Amino acid sequence: MIKRKVTSSNDRQPAYKKYGCSAAIRAGDLLFVSAQVGCLADGSPEPNFARQVQLAFDNLAAVLEAAGCTLDDVVDVTMFHTDLDAQLETVQPIRNTAFGNEHLSNWTAVGVTALSGFDFAIKAIARIPVSNLAADFDGPRFGV
Repeated sequence: MIKRKVTSSNDRQPAYKKYGCSAAIRAGDLLFVSAQVGCLADGSPEPNFARQVQLAFDNLAAVLEAAGCTLDDVVDVTMFHTDLDAQLETVQPIRNTAFGNEHLSNWTAVGVTALSGFDFAIKAIARIPVSNLAADFDGPRFGV
C-alpha cells in the first residue's frame, strides 16, 4: 500500500477539514490536486468570471507550492466549465499566463451542469521533483 500524505495551503485547511477532503494527496512521486475554485475569503464564489478563474489558478499554485511543486511539475490537468464554449475565450489567456504557452501537459476540458455555485474548477496531477521526494516538506499540511 502506498503511503499517502495530505497537503493543503494554510488559508484553506479549515474548509477541507470541514468537508473531510484534502486539497491534495501525495502518493509516491505524484501529487493529486483536488479541484480548485475561485472563491472569496468567506468561501463563496467570486462573481466576476475572469477573476474566479484567476483565483482558481492561484489556489492551484498555492497547493502545489505547499507540496514542494510548481505549475511546471503539472503533467495532467482537468478543467470543469458550466458553459464550456462561452468560457474558453476567457480561460485560455489566464491559463497561458499561469502555465506559459509552451507548457505541454495532458489537458481536458469538461462541460458540467453545476459546480456548487461556481462556474469553473481546475484539478491537476503533478510529478514531485526528485529533489523533494525524500524531503519532509516544511510546507503546511494536515493528516497522514
